[in-house]
Order: sequence, then C-alpha cells, then structure tokens
Amino acid sequence: MAYTALYRKFRPQTFEEVKGQDQTVRILRNQLRGERIGHAYVFAGTRGTGKTSVAKIFARAVNCENLQDGNPCGECPSCRRIIEGRSLNVIEIDAASNNGVDNIREVIDEVQYSPAEGRFKVYIIDEVHMLSPGAFNALLKTLEEPPAYVIFILATTEVHKIPVTILSRCQRYDFRRIGDEVIVDRLKEVLDREGAQYEEEALAFIARKADGGMRDALSLLDQCLSFYFGEPLTYDHALEILGAVDVDTFMRLFLSLKDGKTGEALDVVEKLVTDGIDLTQFLTDFIWFLRNLMILMAVGADSARIDVSREHRKMMEAVAAETDGNTLIRYIRDLSALQADMRLATAKRVLFEIGLIRLSRPEMETDVTSLTERIRMLEEKLENGVFVSEAERGRYAGDGGSAGGVDAGRSQLKDGSSMSRAELMAAVPADILAVIEQWNQVTAALSGALRQFVLRVKPAAGEGTKLMLVCSDKMDEEALEKPENTDEIRKVIGALTGKDIPLQPVFTQEIKTDDGLVDLSSFISKDLLTYSD
Repeated sequence: MAYTALYRKFRPQTFEEVKGQDQTVRILRNQLRGERIGHAYVFAGTRGTGKTSVAKIFARAVNCENLQDGNPCGECPSCRRIIEGRSLNVIEIDAASNNGVDNIREVIDEVQYSPAEGRFKVYIIDEVHMLSPGAFNALLKTLEEPPAYVIFILATTEVHKIPVTILSRCQRYDFRRIGDEVIVDRLKEVLDREGAQYEEEALAFIARKADGGMRDALSLLDQCLSFYFGEPLTYDHALEILGAVDVDTFMRLFLSLKDGKTGEALDVVEKLVTDGIDLTQFLTDFIWFLRNLMILMAVGADSARIDVSREHRKMMEAVAAETDGNTLIRYIRDLSALQADMRLATAKRVLFEIGLIRLSRPEMETDVTSLTERIRMLEEKLENGVFVSEAERGRYAGDGGSAGGVDAGRSQLKDGSSMSRAELMAAVPADILAVIEQWNQVTAALSGALRQFVLRVKPAAGEGTKLMLVCSDKMDEEALEKPENTDEIRKVIGALTGKDIPLQPVFTQEIKTDDGLVDLSSFISKDLLTYSD
C-alpha cells in the first residue's frame, strides 16, 4: 500500500481529535445537539489550523444516522460514504481553480435538487476569497435564501477579501493559531502510535517552526523522520533538517559590521552569491539572528528561547554579553527597512552591499543612533590606547590644555602616570608631527587606487622617526606593505616636507595584549601614541 503522509493519516475524524479550537468545536457540537444548524458558515484562519477538517466532520455529523453527543459515529453508511469520498451529499470546491461566474452558476443549478440520500447537501468552498467579484455576486442570493437541505461552509485564510455582503449572511468562526504546547502533545501522540523515539526538545522546536499550524507541524515531523529513518528524533537532527540558520556565517557578518570591517562584510556577501544563496531570504534570517542576540541580552541566557544548537548558543551568549543594545536595535531597524526595499529592487546585491557599508561605517550617517554608534566605536579605541585627534592637538598645543579642563588635557600612560597634551606633543618628533598634521594633503596627492586604501589608514607616531600607518583591515595592511605603494607614499611625503620618513604599516590587532591594552613598547617611545583621527 502507498505511504500516507502523517497529516493525512492523522487527520481528525471527530470533534474530540480537533486540537486548539475548543471554542468553535463547542459551538458546533451544541448546534448539532440542539438541532440549531445554520445554513452558511465562514471558517477563517491561518493555514493548517483545522478549517477543512472541522468542515468535513461537521458535514458527516449533519448527515450521521447515529449521532453521538454531537459527534458523527463514523460507522453508519452515510459516514462511511463521506469518509471514503463516495457521497454525493458533500461537495468540495477549490475556489482557487474554480473562481469564475460559470463555476458558481453550476453550484446554483445543483442546489435546486434535494439530496438522494441523507438530510443535507454540504458545499465546502475552500479558499473562497479567491472567487471573482462576479462569482460572489452570483452566489449572494442563493447564500441568503438557500433551500432548507443545503449548507454552505466557506473556508478562507484571508477573510478580509470576502465582501461584507457575503459575511453578513454567514456565521463566522475564527480558527486561532494552535499553541506550541498543544502541538507538542499531538506530535507525541503521533510518534507514540508510530513507535518512534524522540526528544521533547526536538518536538518543541518543530512546534515553533510550524508557527501555529498543526498540518505544518506534522509535515515537518514527517520530513525529519524520513531523513533520519529508524533513528531517534533529536533536537540537533531537527535543527539540521529544518533549515537551521548558518550561525557561523551570521556571527562573522555581525562581528564584521560591529568592528567596522567593511571588507570582511563584503566578503561574506561574495560567498553567499557564489553559493547561490538568495540574499533576500538571508537578510530575513540575519534579522532573526539579531533578534535572538537581543533576546539573550534582554532576558538572560537562562530564560531566552532561541533555535540554535547548544554550541552556537554559548557563542551567541558571549557575543551578546559584549554587545550594546542600541547597536542591535539600529541594525534591526535599518536592515528591516532594507528588507522592504530589496523586495522591489532589481539589483538586490548592490542594495544589500550599500546597506552593509552604511552599518559598518556609522560616520556616513547623521541620525542620533548612528552618532551613538560612532561614540561607542571611539570609546573602544580609547580603551585600547591613547589617541589624540588633530583637532585636539591644535586645541591643546598652544595653551597647555586650558580648554576643556585639566582632566580633558591629560592622557593616561600605561604605568598609571599622566602628562598634559602639550607634553605629549613635545615627545613626538617634529617631522612626524608635520606629516600627521598634513595627512589630508598626503592622501589627496596619491593616485586613485592607492588613495582608497590610505583613506582608511590612521597615521601615528612610531618609534624614533618612523611614521606608523595603523590599519583596521588586514587587506589594507597587505596593500600598504607592497613596495610600489610604500614608495609612492614616501615620495608624496618628501615633496610636502622635504624629509624622507620611513613608514611602518601595522594591523591594530597585532598591537593588542591579552589584557585589552595596546602594547606600544616596540613601536612608540615613552609608551605614547599620537593618533590622527
């Protein structure tokens, strides 16, 4: 015998087997008990919540010869014919493919004939919202005053598309999304009857993935059992089969954006395109990943429910503990707006890349949250060493730090002592200082390709008379280490200053110690760094 899918095999046959729709089931059973059956019903609700199943049970019940407490017996000839699909009293119509006026006129013609057997003719019109306006108008009069032996059940997932004139002639019942606990209990029943072993955590994940639909949950369960045939259903198996997100990729992209590493973020996009990943769907999943990080941060690791493996969960907990909530909110807000734009865009990759560049470089934006992000990034730099901008250097060089107060005019040393900004200036060779002050002129005089790299570089005073070029991107450091690029920069500096100044490209991560401080001993005299912002 051919295999029957679980959602068909375990379709409810009585009102007791219908899960999560207790209010609707109670009303319908009371109508059957009290012979208060209506002539037209609208069953509205999201997919997989039991609309068609309840309609078929109700159709059997109104024709059952041995009704038992509002439930069809399932044994009488009428019930058997309906179950086997041989009854002429139950007519199912798919409005998606039979949505024209002619199709409804055929129904109207058939309504005139009384049932050959049983009490009622029941018309179940699925996805009724897809009927054309003309079809709705044709149905209107018959729906208002049908023969006493006819019952209409209109099922829909989009009730707002049904004309009000139709709704006003029907009893409406809303089928709610089924709770995760109810779905899990039903999945347990199914697996116990199938003789399969399982982890409850796996069933809870399937229930959340089903999003309130029992049919979806059974289909997902069927998929998992088929892939790991004969093996126990575990949480990690369910996570793997049901399209678990690539947390490693999400983590790499998030850290690239957070650390301002635009090149690495664009490398992720390149890999996605090469692998044939749909960028719109990836963006949707990435936003959900950020949501999980925010939940971890907000409610704590013990209370948060997120759908990732145990290994990835620990990694996400560590990242969430070091992430600012405002950063996550900004990312989710901007990416959600980008998601809406990408649905209509033809050049999705270009739009996606622009969005990532803007996130990784908040200095390009002027809104409040972007300014907050820029402040956060500056604070991180200050925690890793002493940085003096050109504006601050000009402010404090002449007056010894009077502007802004004594504390603002002093810089902390590694040994705990401090010195004024004017003293810091005196510790820097004059030639190096001159280059730092004219750095904008240096970059403007470079060729176009090299200028793009140097614009991301920060000049700093190195050991002796060396000019240190601090790079936050490893790719920039590699470009600056090429002899032809170094020679061009030194020639431009020589033309401006009349000095031949040695260059020293340095990747920021290479001058960080385990305690988070910057080890400047091998680069900078007196453990100080003068940094161009």
